[in-house]
Amino acid sequence: MQGFTRFLPHLSFLVICLLSLGGLCVAQEVDVPNGRGNGSLVAPTGWAELIVPVQQRIDLKLYGFYIGELKAPSAQFDATFRATKFLSITPSYLHYSVPADGLNELANRTRGFTRTVEEHQFRIDGTVMFSIHKFEISERNMYVRRFLPTYMYAGRSLPAKESNRYRTRIGVAYPLAVKGHIWKPFASYEAFYDQGSGWSKNRVWTGVTVPIEKHVSFQPSYMWESTNGIKDLHYLMFGLIFRTPSSK
Repeated sequence: MQGFTRFLPHLSFLVICLLSLGGLCVAQEVDVPNGRGNGSLVAPTGWAELIVPVQQRIDLKLYGFYIGELKAPSAQFDATFRATKFLSITPSYLHYSVPADGLNELANRTRGFTRTVEEHQFRIDGTVMFSIHKFEISERNMYVRRFLPTYMYAGRSLPAKESNRYRTRIGVAYPLAVKGHIWKPFASYEAFYDQGSGWSKNRVWTGVTVPIEKHVSFQPSYMWESTNGIKDLHYLMFGLIFRTPSSK
């Protein structure tokens, strides 16, 4: 409880920070209910993350994301518990919204969507991490409960629904010493399985994490995402990661 109390001022600070970053902040969870699935879209994006260690084995994380091309913001909150040296458990919450213009662009349709579509997600994942000759290997498996409200499509009101999603991701990173700092290139592959749709989405992500101050890192990256029924997305991503000092 004392750790949570110490975290509250940081949480308030980040909320203010993310509001001020509204035009900068990377939604990585955009889905369109209906589409023709032709073509691709380049999506310059930005995001900010605050990591607050509250105990030796517990980190709280708050993210703000924004896809500029689609005008789609999102916010995410994680609580990571390191159960063992090799295993961490993370419950999380995600909310995102995509305006009608962005949905129609992704779905290759004109005037199909007339209102913003929002989604709430409650997730929990387990990540196994280990090293082989400095290569940092991770395998993450995630369960997602999705909550989609009523939305308008082609003049019709479609009902709210709930569904389940499974995500599996394997990643690799390698620390490099550059002028006294550790740069960390990384790459990952992720597949999504949706209830009623099967394997519906694939992602390939690569980038590098670069320290710029003691508690601040910069992360440029590229992500290719292919989803059944909508255009492929090419994310050009730029992120800032802030980490508060550990409280002892």
